[in-house]
Amino acid sequence: MRRRIGWALLMAAMMAAAAFVACSEEEGDAVRVDGPSDVAPAEQASGEPVLLPNGAGRFPYLTALAREGQRIFRDDTFKSETFWGDVLRLHDAIKGRALGGVGAGLSPAEALALGIKVDVTAVPPDVAAAAQAGTLDLDDPKNTLALLKADAVIGIKGVFEGNDLVGVGITCAICHATTDDSFAAGIGRPLDGWANRDLDIGTIISLAPNLQVVADRLGVDVATLRTVLQGWGPGKFDAQVLHDGRALRPDGKPAATLIPPAFGMAGQNLHTWTGWGSIPYWNAYVANTQMRGLGTFYDPRLNDPEKYPIAVATGEWNKRDDEDAITSKLAPLHIYQLSLAAPSPPAGSFDPKAAMRGSRLFNGRARCATCHVPPLYTEPGWAMHTAEEMGIDDFQASRSPDERYATRRLGGLWSHQKGGFYHDGRFATLREVIDHYDELLDLGLSEGDKADLEQFLLSLGDPLEKKKK
Repeated sequence: MRRRIGWALLMAAMMAAAAFVACSEEEGDAVRVDGPSDVAPAEQASGEPVLLPNGAGRFPYLTALAREGQRIFRDDTFKSETFWGDVLRLHDAIKGRALGGVGAGLSPAEALALGIKVDVTAVPPDVAAAAQAGTLDLDDPKNTLALLKADAVIGIKGVFEGNDLVGVGITCAICHATTDDSFAAGIGRPLDGWANRDLDIGTIISLAPNLQVVADRLGVDVATLRTVLQGWGPGKFDAQVLHDGRALRPDGKPAATLIPPAFGMAGQNLHTWTGWGSIPYWNAYVANTQMRGLGTFYDPRLNDPEKYPIAVATGEWNKRDDEDAITSKLAPLHIYQLSLAAPSPPAGSFDPKAAMRGSRLFNGRARCATCHVPPLYTEPGWAMHTAEEMGIDDFQASRSPDERYATRRLGGLWSHQKGGFYHDGRFATLREVIDHYDELLDLGLSEGDKADLEQFLLSLGDPLEKKKK
C-alpha cells in the first residue's frame, strides 16, 4: 500500500513537471549564470561581463562552458556502455530473464533500495497514470526499463533498440547527485554535486552477469570479487583497487572510501581524500579508469610495479584508446563543477547563537582554522598532511602518489553526514571528530565548547552566500 501511495504522488509531480523545468535554471542547483542565447555576438566575443539592468554580471564563454558541463555531468557516459553493457552485460541483469536477460531482474523497488535516484521531472505520463490508477507494479523490472527509456534514472543511461534494453552506461551523476526527495524517498528534483551516500554501487556492480574480466584483472575468482563488492556498503567506492589490487585494509575491512560531494570546490587545489590531483585530473582518471569510458589518460606516477602493479600490467598509466570520448569534455565539466555552490543549511537546522560561539572557538582556541582557513575552510596551496599529523593510520594515504591526506573543505558539511566522516567514515558523528582532535591536540575543550563547535560546523554553506546577503 505504501508503494502505491508513494507512486501515486507522481501524478502531482507530473502536473508540476513543466513548471519545474521552466524554473530550474533560476532556482536549481545547476548553473547560476544566464545562458548565452540572449547575448549579442559582439558582447560574447568581447570576453567582458555583460552588465544586466539588475546589476548581475555575465560571462558568456564561461556560461556556455558551464551549460555544456551540466549536460556532460548529467548525461554523458563517455562511451562507458562499451564496458558496462558490452562486457559486463549489466543490462541483462536489470531486465531479467522474463525480458530476455538473466535472473530475476531489477525492479523499481529494488533499484530505489540500492540508492538509485529518479528525476521526477522526467517520469513518463503513462507511468504516472498507472500509479494514479493503483496498477503500477513496483516489483516488475519492466517498469525500471520504462524509467530508463524515459531518461528518468539519474546517472544511468539505457541503450535501447525499440523497447529492448541492449546496453547501459553511467554518468558522473550516479555517484555525485541525488534528489530532494520532494515526492518520495529517492524521487525528486536532481541535486547535482551532492554525494549519493545511499548508493550501493558495489552491490549494483556485483549483479553483472560477466564479472570474469574484472576478477581476472584482480587475480581472484568471481565469488571472491562479489563478496568484496557487496562489502563496500552504501555510499562507498574503491577508486584505486583496479590499479593496486588492495581490496582490503589491514583490519580485513573493505578498502572502499566514502563518496565525497562535488560541490563547493572552487578555490581548492586538491579535491580527493588523498590528493591525487586537480578537478580535471580526477575527472580524467575516473572517466577513463573507473567509469571505463573511452579516452586518453596519462600519469607516470602509476608506472610503479610495486605500488600499482595492475596499472603497470595493463598499461593503464598511459591509456590511449582509438576513440577519445572524454578529453574534449574536461574543460566544460570542470567549469560546471566549479559553479556548484555548497548548499546552505536549512532554516532551523542549527542554533545560531551556539554557532557564533563555535565560530570564535574554531578560529581561536580550538585551532581548527589552522588547517581549515576561512572562508574556503581548506588550506591555500598544497593542503596535504601525513597520517601522523592527523592521528590516524596511513593505509589509504599509502595508496596515493603523495601518501598524504588532503584537507577537505567544510562548506555544506550538513548535507553529507550519512555514512560518517573522514575518508572511510570512521567517525560516525561530528562530535566524534571533535573529540578526536580535542584528544590529539590536547585542547581541553568542555562539553559546551564541543556542542558549540558542532553547531558552527553545521552552519557552514558556501562562502559567497554570506557576501550576497
